[in-house]
Amino acid sequence: MAGWKKALLAVDSFVESFCLLSMLLMVLIVSLQVITRKFFNFVFFWSEEVTLLLLAWFAFMGIAIGCRENLHLSMDVLDNLSYKGFLKALDKLIEASTFVFGVYLIIYGWEFTSLMSESTLPATKLPNSVLYVVMPLTGVMVCAYSLLQLLGIDTKRHKNLGGGLE
Repeated sequence: MAGWKKALLAVDSFVESFCLLSMLLMVLIVSLQVITRKFFNFVFFWSEEVTLLLLAWFAFMGIAIGCRENLHLSMDVLDNLSYKGFLKALDKLIEASTFVFGVYLIIYGWEFTSLMSESTLPATKLPNSVLYVVMPLTGVMVCAYSLLQLLGIDTKRHKNLGGGLE
């Protein structure tokens, strides 16, 4: 069991690192694009396309991290109810719905990725599916996190995220 946990934590760390690196690269590329356009009157032909790829991957991987950290929208008004069983059932419903959303991303993300595999991106000449393959990958991660949460396993790695207004 320790081997599985270590492997999953490594994947988890890779995803977080990839998101951070994507954000950094987006900032650098867009800054470079603005500087070259403003001062040198040209832009690199690949800059917008690569930024779009990084943004899509960053956004979808961010969805998976948000699911892991339980950062979905919620209302604290119900936390004051005296009937805690209702809140636990509601949490299970949310986790089950999140799992269904992950399955949706896997199925339709893979279909969309397959559809786009025939075309290429204009600047980088990468297959267009590179832009969309992140959808089923995110779906797998969302399913894994929501299943672990349904089983009562805490998936949060960062304990002080997402606090409401105090």
